[in-house]
Amino acid sequence: MMNDIFTQDAFGLTGLTAAINEVAFTPTLIGTLGLFSEEGIATLDAAIEYEAGTISLVDPKPRGAPAQTPAHDKRRIYSFRVPHLPQSDGLLADSVQGVRAFGQETQAQTIETQRDKLLAKMRRQIDYTIEAHRLSALKGLMYDYNGGQTNLYTFFGVSQTSISFLLTTATTKIRQRCQLVLEAIEEALDGVPYTGVVAVCGKTFWTELIDHPLVRDTYQNTVNAAALRADPFIDLNYGSIVFKRYRGDSAVKVADDEAIAFPLGVPDFAITRFAPANYMETVNTIGLPYYAKSEPMKMNKGVEIESQSNPLNLVTRPGAIIKLTKT
Repeated sequence: MMNDIFTQDAFGLTGLTAAINEVAFTPTLIGTLGLFSEEGIATLDAAIEYEAGTISLVDPKPRGAPAQTPAHDKRRIYSFRVPHLPQSDGLLADSVQGVRAFGQETQAQTIETQRDKLLAKMRRQIDYTIEAHRLSALKGLMYDYNGGQTNLYTFFGVSQTSISFLLTTATTKIRQRCQLVLEAIEEALDGVPYTGVVAVCGKTFWTELIDHPLVRDTYQNTVNAAALRADPFIDLNYGSIVFKRYRGDSAVKVADDEAIAFPLGVPDFAITRFAPANYMETVNTIGLPYYAKSEPMKMNKGVEIESQSNPLNLVTRPGAIIKLTKT
């Protein structure tokens, strides 16, 4: 009878994949910003094409003289192999041992409940990993298919801008420091419009920023002052930058004395591309964020479940990511 439960549609590729994609999203700061645009692709490689628009002054010419020929845009194509994130676990037949099996309805509900708990755990671990990859991308690093990291600044041939906020100096004009960040982002975007700027902060940078005398004085008589006093982790909108405290852990974090500033609203500034799973049924199909599949254990003692995601997380304009330092 157990075989009938484990081999029903709920444990097929379609049923398990639908179930893991329906699991509640695990909140993570970078993911909730909507910064990374998500799409599925049908290949194992993601290609990015650049056509750098150039603008030049038109030289004055005598009437009738040959006209100036505009410079042609140069096209560049970069290709990246998508990382593969598999994990596996199993459900034993004993997990429904002792459940009344009349009509098998209760038994089936129990095993599917256990299945959903297992899928939820796998989903949380994938979400945590994707958050780690996205935060790394905002640091100018990309996880590649073999588990290593590629330096995006070196790859694209651009340099990273770092701006000190001098937070340990009471007289530092923080608003002017914010202006330097905005100007650096605008220069890196080279005319591409954006809708705002966010800075995710390490814990020491955040604490000293909100406690800086000039920042504190600015907010003292505003409607946000009470909110800041009540909640020291509420977002701080200052100098046209929204500062957010990044709560991480030992593995996924912003350096304590630093912050990372980046623009919002730039098309394809940060992308996530999901490749298809390595199953026969998914060859040449558009990739989904999560997959899950199962197969019977030896001697039919249960079912082994595998989940996977195949995400590439990449910032296409790393020059517009500005590192902020405390000192």
